[in-house]
Amino acid sequence: MREIGAYEAKTHLPKLLERVEKGERFIITRHGRPVAELAPVGKRDGDSIRRAIGDLRSFRDELARRGVGVRDLLRKGETVRDLAHKGHRY
Repeated sequence: MREIGAYEAKTHLPKLLERVEKGERFIITRHGRPVAELAPVGKRDGDSIRRAIGDLRSFRDELARRGVGVRDLLRKGETVRDLAHKGHRY
């Protein structure tokens, strides 16, 4: 991985981004010390996402066949939003 100074990175950012899009990675340094990494964003796995959504739809359909609705899964005073955000840290 190539090291590049912060000033050079700022000056040549558009060209660096083109290279990053092609898969290159850079360590950005300030006064010779590494401070950041410029790297391509990890690609999302579309097949896995579609599979997960399909699984959720199948689960919802199975619950509906059993006569169970989303509201039946909520505790007293809990909203669908609360259920969706359960475990999230803010």
